[in-house]
Amino acid sequence: MMQTRLVQVADGVHLCTQATGRPERGTILLAMGATASMAWWPEPLVTGLAEAGYQVIAFDHRDTGRSTTNAPGDLRYDLFDMAADLIAILAAYEAEAAHLVGMSLGGYIAQIAALTHPHRVRSLTLIAAEPLGVTYEGEGLSEDLLEHFGSMAALDWSNRDAVVGFMLKLAELSAGPAPGFDANAALRRIERELERTSSMQSAFNHAMVSGELGPELVAGRLDVPVLVVHGSQDRVISVAAARASLATIPDARLLLLEGRGHELLDADVPAIADAILRLAARQA
Repeated sequence: MMQTRLVQVADGVHLCTQATGRPERGTILLAMGATASMAWWPEPLVTGLAEAGYQVIAFDHRDTGRSTTNAPGDLRYDLFDMAADLIAILAAYEAEAAHLVGMSLGGYIAQIAALTHPHRVRSLTLIAAEPLGVTYEGEGLSEDLLEHFGSMAALDWSNRDAVVGFMLKLAELSAGPAPGFDANAALRRIERELERTSSMQSAFNHAMVSGELGPELVAGRLDVPVLVVHGSQDRVISVAAARASLATIPDARLLLLEGRGHELLDADVPAIADAILRLAARQA
């Protein structure tokens, strides 16, 4: 069973959502990372979680996919708005609470949602994400990634081939050294992303999103079971972030993906899905 619908999350803001499966055991809400729509969730992960008895909801962030998109540089929201979007989606689907799974920025805003609406979140899975309100020492973006992002200023966004090349190179640079990166699979997701958006450039508005965190919004205050999933060779968000999460969050466990980078590969889906389902079962 699959359902696609637009959900109004604020005045003039609609998010494209897609629900798979039935909520026999509950709801799992997937929040993708910065600049990415739900097209980047591996289909085997969505179907695997749904076949285990969950309603799995994925969605396009603001400025991505088929959700409300503003012009490049026209940022009209902050981190708290993006976190509130998660709760608004749950309300639209009449889900009292859910297990949140967030990739990168999605994991960051999922933590905000868990702290501001604790009764709506049953567990948290943080994939390649930073801990909320915690300072840690990490390597930061690699030099080649910084150089690649710098080339975006000269990118002709009207040239589809150039945009595809830029995004594919970004996926390659984000990948870890372990075998398994599938350039063809990444290319298929990029093509799907471009087919679903009115302005790929607008997705990079996420690079400007911010929000001032108060002292109550720190990862150490999370009162739900947390699964931390991180590639050991992540050159976008260092694995040091995962270690900081483990040291800070009272009830956190780690799934370390050896040799992986800032990526979600089909080859890792079985291990990730199993860990998410075991985490969710603790809150059944």
